[in-house]
Amino acid sequence: MTSVLRRVWWWVGALMGDHDYARYVELHRRLHPGCPVPSERQYWRERHADADTNPGARCC
Repeated sequence: MTSVLRRVWWWVGALMGDHDYARYVELHRRLHPGCPVPSERQYWRERHADADTNPGARCC
């Protein structure tokens, strides 16, 4: 039962974007090995600013 709850909790976190920064850091380090990685706060600030600038196919 605990294993199922962990999987569900992970899935909900993935759906909400909780794992996005970790994936970003991994990709950034792979593609730009010598560059500093932005903080998580800066990452979310830039991501939300980009979403506001380029709304794309959002409902709201």
